[in-house]
Amino acid sequence: MTTLADESATVEWGRELGATLGEGDVIALCGTLGAGKTHATKGIVAAIGSAADVTSPTFTVVHEYLDGRVPVFHFDFYRAETEADIVSVGWDEFFDEDGVMVVEWADRFPHLLPGTARWFWFDVLPEGGRTVEEGDAAE
Repeated sequence: MTTLADESATVEWGRELGATLGEGDVIALCGTLGAGKTHATKGIVAAIGSAADVTSPTFTVVHEYLDGRVPVFHFDFYRAETEADIVSVGWDEFFDEDGVMVVEWADRFPHLLPGTARWFWFDVLPEGGRTVEEGDAAE
């Protein structure tokens, strides 16, 4: 488990993870609202070389960042009510792309992610800061 003191530490954690990622990697980010999923994604996207201003794709379901060493497809399952909401944006086709997929709120539809996905669980600490831990897939 890693403790992240603030937003900048969360972005830096994402940068460290992003530096290790390549084509075909799928990252599942889980945690409550404000737990740090989008800040971690900012770091991942930056480490891959994109200069994009990363925001959560809560209403559009997916944002694409294509200006790095590999494309990053950033999904947010928060507002999706059914699996069909995700599939309708071309979910399956993104697996044919040579990029990295980052999925916030992946635990809402865990069966959509491949068995090779890496799952990270964020928690907000009562005294401030966050923790993140790589763990098992949601069931």
